[in-house]
Amino acid sequence: MIKVGDTLPSATLQEYSEVEGEGCSIGPNPVDVGKATAGKTIALFALPGAFTPTCSAKHVPGYVQHFDDFKAAGVDEIWCVSVNDAFVMGAWARDQKTGAKVRMLADGSADFAKATGLTLDLTGRGMGLRSNRYSMLVKDGKVATLNVEAPGKFEVSNAETLLAQARG
Repeated sequence: MIKVGDTLPSATLQEYSEVEGEGCSIGPNPVDVGKATAGKTIALFALPGAFTPTCSAKHVPGYVQHFDDFKAAGVDEIWCVSVNDAFVMGAWARDQKTGAKVRMLADGSADFAKATGLTLDLTGRGMGLRSNRYSMLVKDGKVATLNVEAPGKFEVSNAETLLAQARG
């Protein structure tokens, strides 16, 4: 499992853009994790699935609500990563009104989740291999803090915990 001090694994996530601009076309666009985190501080949180109860009611809204606080604490971007396709993440972004506050990034084949060692097997519940629920502060591609939830819990990966860590 990835730990504090490690570099994020090489992976490509997908992001759905509804408008063209800054080199992004409409539709899924690749996001190279290494290039996208270089020289930046990223508040990254991951969760088992889009539109799931805890994720939609608590996890994403907390990060959207605290966007300005994260910026004030020196965070350049907030990322939400889930094992869903880019189209689902785009629809979820609209539903959650993330706008330019939270980048909703798809890990469609769970490659990033597998590479971090933070997978959650929900095959028995018909959801297949997913990402565990966690948050991390990433500085220039390296993990500065890591908060991994126990199964079925939502206690340490919330926006307030990661914000306190970002404030140092």
